Amino acid sequence: MNNFLGVLFLVLLLASCKEENTAQPTHEIVQAQPKVEKVITKQFGFELDNFKVKFDTIKRGDSFGELMITHKVDYPKIAKISQDYKDTFDVRKIRVGKPYMILQSKDTSETAQVFIYENDAVNYTVVDFRDNAKAYKSKRKVKYVEREASGVITNGSSLSQVFDEQGIDYSVTHDLANIYAWTIDFNGLQKGDKFKVIYKEKYINDSIYAGSEAIESAYFEHNGKPIYAFAYENDSLKSLIDYFDHEANSLRRTFLRMPVEYGRLSSKYNLKRRIRYYGNRIRPHRGTDYAAAVGTPILATADGVVTESTRKGGNGKYVKIRHNSKYSTQYLHMRKQKVKRGDNVKQGDVIGWVGMTGNTSGPHVCYRFWRDGKQVDPLREELPKAEPLAETLRPAYFEFIEPKKRQLDCIEYLATPEKEMLTSLEFEE
Repeated sequence: MNNFLGVLFLVLLLASCKEENTAQPTHEIVQAQPKVEKVITKQFGFELDNFKVKFDTIKRGDSFGELMITHKVDYPKIAKISQDYKDTFDVRKIRVGKPYMILQSKDTSETAQVFIYENDAVNYTVVDFRDNAKAYKSKRKVKYVEREASGVITNGSSLSQVFDEQGIDYSVTHDLANIYAWTIDFNGLQKGDKFKVIYKEKYINDSIYAGSEAIESAYFEHNGKPIYAFAYENDSLKSLIDYFDHEANSLRRTFLRMPVEYGRLSSKYNLKRRIRYYGNRIRPHRGTDYAAAVGTPILATADGVVTESTRKGGNGKYVKIRHNSKYSTQYLHMRKQKVKRGDNVKQGDVIGWVGMTGNTSGPHVCYRFWRDGKQVDPLREELPKAEPLAETLRPAYFEFIEPKKRQLDCIEYLATPEKEMLTSLEFEE
């Protein structure tokens, strides 16, 4: 009897559980999802999600004032930036093609809150119109990558070609040519001439190339003669960087070797030259001709004062410069002069552009050189050197260049363009 009651109770209990389960609603099992954090886009120190963002570039005819008025900035704020912050941001010097960004309010007025002008790939200027208008300069975080490069001149090759084969920025070629401009004629490079350089490249966000820094040290072997170059800054140079060799002699000369950076020496000083323009008759040629494309900048080869800037007969448009009581130079056949009589010029200043004015059969600059009032051949002149480093500064200089010279000496000349050596150094300015 007791067994029968126990079985009956068990059957009733199971039936009750079955009814209870069928009465429960069915639930979909949902797996918990990870929390997604909002990605905040930040640029130039601003959270862009807080603004309506407009990117553009300065167009021809644009002015800062008109751009800001178009974007509903009050005139008093524009005037304040123009007057009170001209040392930080000279609104007259915005340049065509420069990128800028405007951060506008998100309301219906879409008033410009912030204007950001990109001076270059690294530096930018912020004009903040919120509250009291203000302007300030800033920089992107930059990663510096030290690079070593080398090359050997072969038949028919030039310095720029050797650099191009290695994918090196043209500015490095330009810097190297400038460093040795007083000591090497780059139009006369020989097979077997070789070089080594150490410099830094700049990268933004680890990947965006932003140009190269000035060469830190270099070695150039020309016609078998080795010439080291080390960038050095000291108080005697008034915080300017100059280049000295391994014996602390300056690489500069009082005069540049030629008045164009990459012109081709087409005719030397020759008192018995036959000139095709004059029927192939012998006429003294007291200049040194450098062929270059029309519009190539012509450079003052030394500091001085412009004594003539005019046009006359076969000389065409020309400039003459008195450098001191001993030396003068003249630059003929210009397309246009950039300087006028009485102007003071510095070595390397652009004084005009290559042209074909006067008696000439092709675009070039005829460079004439006077010593003590007599025209002479500048390529045969022993041009005076700049002052070497002072004796008192030499111990510190030699200590400074020792590891750099050792690094240069250890660089191997590259057999193929693919071989490169890179060392990464990163810091935030």
